[in-house]
Amino acid sequence: MAKQIKRVNLIILDSVGVGDAPDAAAYGDEGSNTLSHIARAVGGLNLPNLGALGLGNLTEIQGVPPTSTARGAFGRLTEVSAGKDTTTGHWELAGVQLDQPFPLYPHGFPAELMAEFEARIGRGWLGNYPASGTEIIKELGAEHVATGKVIVYTSGDSVFQIAAHEEVVPLAELYRICHTARELLTGEHAVGRVIARPFVGEPGDFKRTENRKDFSLEPPDDTILDVVKAAGKEVMGVGKIEDIFAQRGLTQSNHTGNNMAGVEAIMAYCQLSNEGLMIANLVDFDALYGHRNNPRGYADALEAFDKKLPLIKIAMCGHDVTMITADHGNDPTTSSTDHSRERVPLLAFGAHVKPGVDLGTRATFADVSATIADLLDLHWAGPGASFAKELVG
Repeated sequence: MAKQIKRVNLIILDSVGVGDAPDAAAYGDEGSNTLSHIARAVGGLNLPNLGALGLGNLTEIQGVPPTSTARGAFGRLTEVSAGKDTTTGHWELAGVQLDQPFPLYPHGFPAELMAEFEARIGRGWLGNYPASGTEIIKELGAEHVATGKVIVYTSGDSVFQIAAHEEVVPLAELYRICHTARELLTGEHAVGRVIARPFVGEPGDFKRTENRKDFSLEPPDDTILDVVKAAGKEVMGVGKIEDIFAQRGLTQSNHTGNNMAGVEAIMAYCQLSNEGLMIANLVDFDALYGHRNNPRGYADALEAFDKKLPLIKIAMCGHDVTMITADHGNDPTTSSTDHSRERVPLLAFGAHVKPGVDLGTRATFADVSATIADLLDLHWAGPGASFAKELVG
């Protein structure tokens, strides 16, 4: 469709929601608005570069006013898949919609499942209840160090999380345990992700490390990553993308551990002249600030990313289109520490992108995958309506 477009860069700001999901009440999230409420909590956000692209046109954001001269295209995406977790959001952005949510365990995992888990890994376990990851290692970390039993917990998402001290359970062993759990958690217990949560330190001063690793289910259908790869083009993943898509559909990956390392990897990939798709997840917004109800830290991370955006633009090739979006919300001003069901922003820019285009409120995240296929002249049989013609003409 657009011969001059050779690569799409999709940057996913983990949990940066803009509120107003039509079914938020069904998820207990009525009124949540991650960006708007963070801005109000800290007395305003300084996001001149995202604002210039049209971010302030999407929801009320103190410090980021609407603009009639946006330098990019802007809109909002609506999630239709059941659930509000990372895997569901990323999969829908990549063109896979889920009719049924992944299972949740508000009272912990069944006793028979935990007994089988213990037998398979050859270790005992502690916990097995919903908890904040930082709080549960405060509560159980010392006992874990003394006994060698791994800490198991879940959250409002479909996750089986396993925490262990790196000097008690070496990383390779922790990853093996997680792989065993992933093999066990199938059928009715097919959680979206098994997550390794390593930590270090002494009792009273435990700290999680960046050696987290996610073990996801494979998508049930082909994603836009699979389609781009099958066409012989490059698919470059940044951050936990390789985990979210179970290593499928990628030709290369840089598993960065934080936002700024992710930005550096994005710029490095943008400087390459290859064709295809670069897809990145910047995790700190969600992992460090949303789940910990820290609006100030979240605001600082947003402003730090905004300062890097001009460098990303400089690194881009002339044949690129870059889109910025999110996978769900995580409003840090509410009492919940879980994800929130929200619409997410959609910003697009590049040498061939028409400025000031209002893409409206899209009916599904999957419009992104349909558009990527159109921009790269690939056949797309999945869901979604392309906005490529509105974007580049």
